[in-house]
Amino acid sequence: MGAVPRQDQILDWVIGATAATLTNVRSYGQYCPIARASEIFAERWTPIIVRNLLMGCDTFTEIQRGAPGIPRSLLTQRLALLERQGIIERHPHPSGRGARYAPTEAGRGLAQVCFALGEWGARWLDVAPAHVDPYVALWAMCNNLVVDRLPTRRVVVRFDFPRQPTRASKYWLLIEHQDGEVCVSRPGDEDLVVTAESEAFVRWQAGRLTWAAATARDAIRIDGPRSLARAFPSWNGPDLFAHIKPFRGEALR
Repeated sequence: MGAVPRQDQILDWVIGATAATLTNVRSYGQYCPIARASEIFAERWTPIIVRNLLMGCDTFTEIQRGAPGIPRSLLTQRLALLERQGIIERHPHPSGRGARYAPTEAGRGLAQVCFALGEWGARWLDVAPAHVDPYVALWAMCNNLVVDRLPTRRVVVRFDFPRQPTRASKYWLLIEHQDGEVCVSRPGDEDLVVTAESEAFVRWQAGRLTWAAATARDAIRIDGPRSLARAFPSWNGPDLFAHIKPFRGEALR
């Protein structure tokens, strides 16, 4: 039996396979820059992938963690297309396994597009129950930690979301070496336990609910050493869109 192909070999194959079909990508057939840009950026999952790259995710795994639900094959295809279109660059990983991705000048230019899209969404769209995935909130928190407020020692925080399905009701945040990682299995002894309603946790992470209000009504509860528990909320950096007032006038409570 032959050797199992590596991820970078698979990606090389996809790039070769898609190169011949790129000219057949559905087009609006318009010279309008909005139409031409939409042919690239408005594909399903592409804005999420670009967002993750702009946030500093530079490996296949890191990009995938910020896009829960995307099939690996589709992410592989989207990355290949973005590289072919000059939006990202792919370089060999220093470890010799896999690759690292980085936005090109054209890719970095999409930061303004992503920000404008985020501003519009924060102002005009309600957060529906389908949007309150606590994993995504934890991932966003992990990518926005206030480094100089993190503990200097290794800390494990368990998160319980009782109203979520069993498979999505428990996560861990590992703080180590002034960095954070969301884990789906227990990475060691737990220092803190946070029990929360998913909606309340998402709204707190997004800057739409104060920690004081959430804990006062028991929507979020934290157990563990008092000094560590009191410091925990300060680890969460301000959300990029927290300053935007929703059209319904939702106040920070």
